[in-house]
Amino acid sequence: MNTIRALQLAAYGGPETIRTSSVDAPVPEAGQVLVRVHAAGINGLDWKVREGYVRDVFPLQLPTTLGIELAGVVEAVGPGVTRLRQGDRVMGSLGRLGAYADLVAVDEANLSLVPQSLGFVEAAALPVASVAAWQSLHFAGPLRAGQRVLIQGAAGGLGGFAVQFAHQAGAEVFATALEDHRNYVRGLGADHVIAYDQEQFEDRASDIDLVLDYVGGEVLSRSWSVLADDGVIVSTASPAIASNTPTGRRGLWFVNTPDATRLHAIAEDVAAGRLQSKVAAVVRFDDLPAAIERNRTQPQLGKVVVDFSI
Repeated sequence: MNTIRALQLAAYGGPETIRTSSVDAPVPEAGQVLVRVHAAGINGLDWKVREGYVRDVFPLQLPTTLGIELAGVVEAVGPGVTRLRQGDRVMGSLGRLGAYADLVAVDEANLSLVPQSLGFVEAAALPVASVAAWQSLHFAGPLRAGQRVLIQGAAGGLGGFAVQFAHQAGAEVFATALEDHRNYVRGLGADHVIAYDQEQFEDRASDIDLVLDYVGGEVLSRSWSVLADDGVIVSTASPAIASNTPTGRRGLWFVNTPDATRLHAIAEDVAAGRLQSKVAAVVRFDDLPAAIERNRTQPQLGKVVVDFSI
């Protein structure tokens, strides 16, 4: 059987637990296509899985291949595939781990065609951040014009899309980011940008209807104080939010699910310039362990993408 390159987690821990391995090439099962990966997005979930923070939510059998989103070309199709064909340029979220490999078997339902004007690097930055931003924004209920929304971690890939979607919906958008990222976040449509390295968001935000917590930790703990009486916090960063929600408050744990239809619509908006998608850096496959660690230790401006061709 042919073998391929894959970035695998051997044990829970630091960067040293990730290694490049040679593994058997996958074979697409019914309803799946085999994708030759050209680029993949780097996400906070990579290091959270690595360190074991979400092992209770996402139990794994190690070693396992990391990565959750990709863009590439369909190399083969499995039984029952009707929408995609060999040679199609596709992008998508796997709904599981395994994207950091040269070949990946992906459910056809999770993939969208890449707009002609987008390259693979641009496409790989979209599946998780854009769809998760949309879904988390509407997870607690319909978003109405005039609602006050606080986005914690607004300069990252996820936060950047959330700012834009909330602005488009007519919400009053409060956003936290580094002072150096203030102009970028304001340009996305934030009404109030709070530089967390210079000021406390509690001094600027109050009566918030919805907090999107993309940071976790003490940021989540402090966010309860700015909620309106009937407000809600939706967190992608704190799996234990439900058990730690103060009495009388509402806190929800959100997990992204693939949505190829939504992804296609968002990608068309990016291609047409109606939405901004920021690719902050492009790295080589061999640099993935270091890039994942930087995602943990350094505030992100947009997305970092690994390009398999360099």
